[in-house]
Amino acid sequence: MRVSTLAVLIAMTLFSAQVFAQKKDRNTMVRDDRARVLDDGFWIYNDIDKGLAQAKSTGKPLLVVFRCIPCEACAQLDEEVVENNPSVRKWLSKFVCVRSVYANGMDLSRFQFDYDQSWAAFFMNGDGTIYGRYGTRSHRSESADDVTLEGFLSTMNEVLALHERFDEVKSNLVAKLGEPSPVARPEEFPSLKEKYTANLNYEGEVARSCIHCHQVGDAFHEWYRGGDNPTPAKQLFPYPHPKILGLVMDPKSAIRIAKVESDSWGAVAGFRAGDLVREFGGQPIVSMADMQWVLHNANDSAEIAAVVERDGNKHSLILKLPSGWRETGDISWRATSWPLRRMVTGGLGLRSLTTEEAKALGQPTGVNLSVKTVGQFNDHAAGKRAGFKADDIITKIDGKAEPMTESQVFAHLLRTKKPGDSIEVEVLRDGKLRKMQLPIQK
Repeated sequence: MRVSTLAVLIAMTLFSAQVFAQKKDRNTMVRDDRARVLDDGFWIYNDIDKGLAQAKSTGKPLLVVFRCIPCEACAQLDEEVVENNPSVRKWLSKFVCVRSVYANGMDLSRFQFDYDQSWAAFFMNGDGTIYGRYGTRSHRSESADDVTLEGFLSTMNEVLALHERFDEVKSNLVAKLGEPSPVARPEEFPSLKEKYTANLNYEGEVARSCIHCHQVGDAFHEWYRGGDNPTPAKQLFPYPHPKILGLVMDPKSAIRIAKVESDSWGAVAGFRAGDLVREFGGQPIVSMADMQWVLHNANDSAEIAAVVERDGNKHSLILKLPSGWRETGDISWRATSWPLRRMVTGGLGLRSLTTEEAKALGQPTGVNLSVKTVGQFNDHAAGKRAGFKADDIITKIDGKAEPMTESQVFAHLLRTKKPGDSIEVEVLRDGKLRKMQLPIQK
């Protein structure tokens, strides 16, 4: 008994020390970033208003980079951009450069982007007009297919060309600023205002005082969830990737299409590999993120005008998107999908069965989803408490028996159910069908 108790105490001590070390590391990362960048003296640090004023007085365009320091995604690109590399600095010196490492105090009407990112850039005129965005993410950790240093520098070149023609193109840039946000700044969201202020606490737990970008996305979800209206589709499926259109963009170029999937919406519209996307939705395009901005603000069914440059000539195209196009996208990789699982699947992580897996079952699989993971703690353990197990095959959910993705399950249940509801789920386990109840949570 004494040995067992001692072992437990040692394990608890080691665990506490490990947690403390992790916290210390995160805090150190944030403090070291500020010290390093300020010591270098090139970037304006955490002061966007100062950057706007300097851009206005110098006539240079403004670059604002948002970076979540403890997050690993896009760390390599961030390091390449911020380090004192002469070839990169040559390009950066053409801009007034601002580095912001937190979302606290962020103007949500001005800085609208995919908040599931940990690195995002805005290019602006000194008067606040947005030239474009850079930063795309479509995977939980891998980023090389979406962002590269070469692609970033290519985008900077496109921005500089727009800056030279500012008076000519200014009216076409108006749509790059979105509708006013219903909440002015992140710390004003009900879910955040008791925990955060507009500034970081560099003297204390600085990492814990920081609002991460994905927390802004979470806060929007909870804000809509607490209202009377269903969560909008653009909030559930934000910033659709061009891949949804069948367009594979070249990450080492600002606006070049590397591949067009056959029979896709992009192929039907007439896009071709090698095309440079010059305009999309009537807006000058400087990056893949700019295309996502247009798609994010498109209607449920839409026609989007595009201008591409092909062999030195410009061609006008019309992209036609059918009703429900947005929901063909995948949101399961997003950090903001974590609270969605708590709300509507009781913490269950779901995956679509492969054709081979479904065939091996030898019977109709309906919804065609398998329980990949089962949450173990707090509200994320609601599915576990309801009796669900890993590898359960979901054949029917809330009366629906047609194939659905996890993302489509999120959308359906968020739109049709409220906290406190319970839905019937039919699962196949050990060759037998059984009916179970899954709670819908706040």
